[in-house]
Amino acid sequence: MSTGRLTIDLDAIAANWRALDSACGGRAAAVVKADGYGCHAPAVARRLLREGVRTFFVAVAEEGAEVRRAVGPGPDIFIFSGPCPGDEPLIAAHALIPLINSPAQARDVLGTDQPFGVQLDSGMNRLGLEPAEFAALKDAILAGRPQLLISHLACADTPEHRQNAAQLRAFITMTEGTDVPRSLAATGGIMLGPDYHLDMTRPGVGLYGGHPFAGARAVLRLDLPVIQTRTVAPGEAVGYGMAWRAVRPSVIATVAAGYADGLLRAMGGGTLRLFADDIPCPLVGRVSMDLITADVTDAADLPRTLTLLNHRQTVDDLAQAAGTIGHEILTSLGSRYARLYKGA
Repeated sequence: MSTGRLTIDLDAIAANWRALDSACGGRAAAVVKADGYGCHAPAVARRLLREGVRTFFVAVAEEGAEVRRAVGPGPDIFIFSGPCPGDEPLIAAHALIPLINSPAQARDVLGTDQPFGVQLDSGMNRLGLEPAEFAALKDAILAGRPQLLISHLACADTPEHRQNAAQLRAFITMTEGTDVPRSLAATGGIMLGPDYHLDMTRPGVGLYGGHPFAGARAVLRLDLPVIQTRTVAPGEAVGYGMAWRAVRPSVIATVAAGYADGLLRAMGGGTLRLFADDIPCPLVGRVSMDLITADVTDAADLPRTLTLLNHRQTVDDLAQAAGTIGHEILTSLGSRYARLYKGA
């Protein structure tokens, strides 16, 4: 094996969905955009369909078509970006449900037979009809019998942020009396409690083992092949920029993965480890395009593979080392990995 092996535990994704669904009283759909957060949307959607999920969310129509092919007829598939120009054939062919985000999108959908939902801007200023726009279109929208009204929280991963309560109030004010199912909470919103759950929740990153769902089961294991080992004397440096120097006689393993594989360059020089069985081996030196280096001096034997992601070191640990979020790590994992699915 000359490239890494990424093991994706679909049963863990299903267990995370069950836990989040239970936390919100049986109201959870599933977000499978960005190729299932890098875990392969068709495989994720098929496993969650077996678990009982009947509503999926994607970002764009092309993703929706791929999920429809995976799950077959029946489940609802909503498109966050709505009906963009040129999407009409895909939406019709695959029975997708666009979320109206603007007056222009409303004009394209209202008065047709196309099922739709509506996204409202409750204060994030990204996607969705603003309060005045919704008020002006409200009668026409409700006459068209929308299937769902949604909004999105900007600060749900910061529970104490006052924006959360402000957006909840704004969304309730815009939608009260409409008698249409409502959805506000993604993973972080579920953690905020029952007031945010409304009729449907939309867990995303929590399904895949990421924060802010602290109780998530780890979904990914990444095993990387060791290409070469060498002994480095005290004072000798390793890698670009000679950024790391040995302070003892050290055995250094050169490992086949780098920033071309989603291991961000900013991860180097921090606290990350690779594992030789259960023995932690520090990541040393800079991350380069195709290679990383680890200090395997304390390993019982010279390892043939090292593990970067497991239950002890998750995507959020990698994200913290790189100064980013778990979402970016998940969706950056490269195409060179051989992928193995558990629970498919």
